[in-house]
Amino acid sequence: MPPPLDIIKVAIEWPGANAQLIEIDQKRPLASIIKEVCDGFSLPNPEYYAFRYADGTQLYITEQSRAARQILERIQGHSTDGRLEAMKELAKLSADTTFATEFINMEGVTVLTRLVEGGTKLLSHYSEMLAFTLTAFLELMDHGIVSWDIVSLTFIKQIAGFVSQPSVDVSILQRSLAILESMVLNSQALYHKIADEITVGQLICHLQVSNQEIQTYAIALINALFLKAPEDKRQEKPLNLMDVPVSEMANTFVQKHLRSIILNHVIRGNRPIKTEMAHQLYVLQVLTFNLLEERMMTKMDSNDQGQRDCIFELRRIAFDAESDSGGISGGGTEKRKAMYSKDYKMLGFTNHVNPAMDFLQTPPGMLALDNMLYLAKHHQDTYVRIVLENSSREDKHECPFGRSAIELTKMLCEILQVGELPNEGRNDYHPMFFTHERSFEEFFCICIQLLNKTWKEMRATAEDFNKVMQVVREQITRALTSKPNSLEQLKNKLRSLSYTEILRLRQSERLSQDDFQSKPIVELREKIQPEILELIKQQRLNRLCEGSSFRKTGNRRRQERFWFCRLALNHKVLHYGDLEDNVQGEVPYESLQEKIPVSDIKAVVTGKDCPHMKEKSALKQNKEVLELAFSILYDPDETLNFIAPNKYEYCIWIDGVNALLGREMNSELARTDMDTLLSMEMKLRLLDLENIQIPEVPPPIPKEPSSYDFVYHYG
Repeated sequence: MPPPLDIIKVAIEWPGANAQLIEIDQKRPLASIIKEVCDGFSLPNPEYYAFRYADGTQLYITEQSRAARQILERIQGHSTDGRLEAMKELAKLSADTTFATEFINMEGVTVLTRLVEGGTKLLSHYSEMLAFTLTAFLELMDHGIVSWDIVSLTFIKQIAGFVSQPSVDVSILQRSLAILESMVLNSQALYHKIADEITVGQLICHLQVSNQEIQTYAIALINALFLKAPEDKRQEKPLNLMDVPVSEMANTFVQKHLRSIILNHVIRGNRPIKTEMAHQLYVLQVLTFNLLEERMMTKMDSNDQGQRDCIFELRRIAFDAESDSGGISGGGTEKRKAMYSKDYKMLGFTNHVNPAMDFLQTPPGMLALDNMLYLAKHHQDTYVRIVLENSSREDKHECPFGRSAIELTKMLCEILQVGELPNEGRNDYHPMFFTHERSFEEFFCICIQLLNKTWKEMRATAEDFNKVMQVVREQITRALTSKPNSLEQLKNKLRSLSYTEILRLRQSERLSQDDFQSKPIVELREKIQPEILELIKQQRLNRLCEGSSFRKTGNRRRQERFWFCRLALNHKVLHYGDLEDNVQGEVPYESLQEKIPVSDIKAVVTGKDCPHMKEKSALKQNKEVLELAFSILYDPDETLNFIAPNKYEYCIWIDGVNALLGREMNSELARTDMDTLLSMEMKLRLLDLENIQIPEVPPPIPKEPSSYDFVYHYG
């Protein structure tokens, strides 16, 4: 009977001794095998020894390298069941950086790509194995150990083929979309190769399915292609979507159809929208608005006749100057200039002699003029009403349309992140922007009417311009918070947010801003503060004992990986370990294999000081991630790196670790909690003193009585 597959015979050499041929059970721990060999050679301290290959690269054998080599041999074996089990194991182990390094050094990625390149056979008979192969490949590449440029054109064609097939296993499709996304984001050369293999229509087909996971992966790939789309592909031209290469992703015709399908099949077809889908919709929204960046950063050229004609068109529509084309006879040039200057002043331009000068600031540049012209042409009645209503006033309360439109455009660009890269972790997309082909311009038209209305409600003058803009910004941001599904819903929300309502909301949200400043109140506050601080500290430590899940760094796939960390109940040890899924709630201490004694913790660092932020690429290193990153430094020179899921968890953990170290809790949340709790406690203690004037100084202490005979003694 042949020996079991786990039993192998190897020759082991030691200098000055004869080689030994021994049988090794590969299921045994490596340390146990080394001890047995050391005993055979009469070598003490087996923990000081390791195996090394005598041939080839002569690498040292570790538990990870041994596991990597075993799996590599098994996936190249002849047994179908054995290869499948090995591939399943590889898909799990590939998330470990040490294992991945060993496997990649053994040319494991090359083996996987060859298997995928022969994927037609696998897809027909062993789709499960192909799914695990793609999973392992994606995990290995996510570590960033090798460049994505190593993949061949054959591999790209095979992956693109899975995406373009009308019916393919969901797991294979998900991983194929994720692989293509990573290729596009990590290599410009691969982007061009992929652009030749996939059409817009093929990707849009995946948005029309009921599986939200597939839709999410498809939008993520669309966003990556959109981000890399060449500038010269953004013109308007009708196209047959099924034949359009993805390099045309930013074409306005393509965008129109894409927006319609996302609205009808994704936003309205999915309830509820999951977090990752919401993030991808937010990214697409930002990238769509970034198409306006060129106009936003373009200054007006006063010598450009076409641009000057746009300004003249604004004047013509507002004042219906039909006689202008007839000219003014004789010496009418100066009269014409004077008349134009008067009209431009009534239009609200700052420079009414040469209004082109108002469009030199970038942002908003020419985008402001585009918005004004859109309003004048598509909402002419509204435009004429706003201009004439203000130009006919003589009480210094007129709202300057030109200046307001320019500043409003700049404000909207800031609110909607025009010209900025999307932030990781944000998911505040707005469905209404997918409902209209010219959503930004329509948004401007609604907001300019709001500005004019608020100006009148505030009875503002030119000196109040900045105050009005602050109120309008607050009105817009409050309205967007409610996530209106349509532009009509936005209008209704803004109508309810009048200037009076904003004042009422500000008043109700003000947390006792006018606290008494008298000495007794100050002393009472100082007395209460340590109690509140201790309460906050205990809350933070209790929260750390409950634990939190964190996203693993360096993972750009849609199927994210997580790990969990929690503080021991005695506050002496931090327990942590990997999770299979992003669990909600507590994770038992027994399932968290790693731990750090609190006594070994030296410090907690944040933002750019974190080791894992210094290693990030420029694409990942944005403000949002930096604000959520922190690291625990502990002996001996080790770090535990975190990226908090949100700002709240970030503050909880920063405060909790600082509390463990006996340091000040200085997070933004700690300050807010202190203000809120202190204010509430002060109000409760002063409740009985309502409407009573508290003196600035304590009353004088009376003189001692001449005698104490007034004290009554009970007999």
